[in-house]
Amino acid sequence: MTQMSISDLTVLLIEPSCTQAKIIQQVLQEEGVSKLDIRKSGADALTYLSSYQPDLVISAMYFEDMTAIELLHNIRKDESLHHVNFMLVSSETSFDMIDPIKQAGVLAVLPKPFDRQSLHRGLLAARDTLEVKVLDIETIDIDDLRCLVVDDSLTARRHISRMLNSCGVENILEAENGQEAIETLGREGVDFVITDYNMPVMNGEELVKYIAQSEFSYLPVLMVTSEAEGSRLSAVRQAGVCALFDKTIDPGSLRATLSHALSGA
Repeated sequence: MTQMSISDLTVLLIEPSCTQAKIIQQVLQEEGVSKLDIRKSGADALTYLSSYQPDLVISAMYFEDMTAIELLHNIRKDESLHHVNFMLVSSETSFDMIDPIKQAGVLAVLPKPFDRQSLHRGLLAARDTLEVKVLDIETIDIDDLRCLVVDDSLTARRHISRMLNSCGVENILEAENGQEAIETLGREGVDFVITDYNMPVMNGEELVKYIAQSEFSYLPVLMVTSEAEGSRLSAVRQAGVCALFDKTIDPGSLRATLSHALSGA
């Protein structure tokens, strides 16, 4: 089977600035992207998406009619669009603006002006979500591999599940918080856990500590979080998590980490 390339991607660029749109279009063309459509507003983008589903949406943060947060929430609540890859290009640095974008499931958040290498990695990540590259683990039958995804956000769980699907993992259980995850572990057999940090009832750190001290201590636990507080993340590492990822996790990084974690399981 021939591997997809960046040139196979169909891209929708949403950018109100003609100058910025031309800059991004030029870079995308240099990367090999030729199937590109451009829209200037959130409403125009949603109208476009109602008829066409690109492989990747690249968006600015602010439009005259809405923000990228509102746009992405509209995309994610549409059952026919919730799987669409999304990349943000913005000079916005406020956590209150960036975190909701990450929570909704995005491949990359690039600064403006963006780094060419970061854009390239984002395009590769979009390509990787479109084809399955099964984990290469000799001691495990991938068809039987089961994961428990723990996150209070449905869109985040869907995003992580898509990344897992691209790694060949199809058997996925879900929980909305640490307490629900513990109850699920008591009923269902799983091979590894991927959890968020900030959750109601029981957060990710508390869940990691519980697993490490329980009969499930053999389970590899990965954490995907937008948490930036160093002391909190240090506590999570000490509690026994085997890997920490930003919310903008990509299939390649996830595949490599899972292969390492499960090979040693």
